[in-house]
Amino acid sequence: MEDRGGEEKILSNMKMKKMTFDPLKPYNELPLLPPKENIETDAVLRKTVTAGRALAELKGIGETIPDQAMLVNTIVLQEAQSSSEIENIITTTDALFKALTAKTAQIDVATKEVLRYREALSDGFKTLKKRPLLTTNLFIKLYQIIKENQAGIRNTPGTQIKNMTTGEVLYTPPEGERIIREKLKNLEDYIHADDTIDPLIKLAVIHYQFEAIHPFSDGNGRTGRILNILFLVQKDLLDFPVLYLSKYIIENKNDYYILLRDVTKKNAWEPWILFMLEAVKQTATHTRKKIVAIRELLEKTLKVAKERLPSRVYSKELIELLFHQPYIKGQILVHAGIAERQTAAEYLKELEKIGILKSHKMGKENLYLNVKLYGLLSK
Repeated sequence: MEDRGGEEKILSNMKMKKMTFDPLKPYNELPLLPPKENIETDAVLRKTVTAGRALAELKGIGETIPDQAMLVNTIVLQEAQSSSEIENIITTTDALFKALTAKTAQIDVATKEVLRYREALSDGFKTLKKRPLLTTNLFIKLYQIIKENQAGIRNTPGTQIKNMTTGEVLYTPPEGERIIREKLKNLEDYIHADDTIDPLIKLAVIHYQFEAIHPFSDGNGRTGRILNILFLVQKDLLDFPVLYLSKYIIENKNDYYILLRDVTKKNAWEPWILFMLEAVKQTATHTRKKIVAIRELLEKTLKVAKERLPSRVYSKELIELLFHQPYIKGQILVHAGIAERQTAAEYLKELEKIGILKSHKMGKENLYLNVKLYGLLSK
């Protein structure tokens, strides 16, 4: 009589051995999408409902801002700062806002990198509005803006993800440009597939797969996090790319990396997807509250300015312009068509007199800080 149970056990062990992940070897066997495992568990579906509700509330509150584009210079810059901080690129909020406004060559390397992240996100958003597709060419474009180079897909061996403290190799991504491009094409197909998977569940899968493919020599994390936001815009879950998603990731950085690796090592999709859904939920709630606070501050500032500014100075357009970014200068008023150069300087001084702005000298330029907006964004 055949020992069928023993035979099945041997075959199972052989299969497990074949599928064992070796962090020291290029993971060219990275499974293609969609995942074979069940990613729509009861826990995931329940969490999807709450995350989706929070995101819908964020989108709804954004529509109450007179000019949603004003959020791009404030919320997006914080996203850029946190996303870069995950990669140990550290700058200050004040340095970022000053660099955004001032004409100066005296900007440190870290601040420049964060500003390029913001530029990449803005460029990706504009590209997506013209052609609503997330493609390998777009990924490369985002990466090139972030890194300020013309490099493309990795085509040399040796890339490894290591523990920064111990030097232990944690993961070796796929190698060979042909293999990487094939996996990116599969990712594109999954992104645009006409299926019934909730977009927020797909978001988690897409983010894992992009990071696992690791198509570039550097900047993969930042490029992948921009892809997250653009995907939500593409799916019409956001009108503007204002979800401050990196806030949750940096606050839970260890869990983020552990759960990413557990998908690779154990096919542990559910904990990873739940983590990303919680990230969407919490950051959508946080961003919505921040937008409400910006809107309320704008309304209060309009009221104070109308009461205290000379009538020749006050205009709704002028006050709204102060909320596009915390620092402002006369040239911005001129460019917006609000005032000529000499008059613009006078307007800013009047705003300083009533405590809305505070002047700062940077090089040869006079910058004016929207004090309360800065305080709100710095929290």
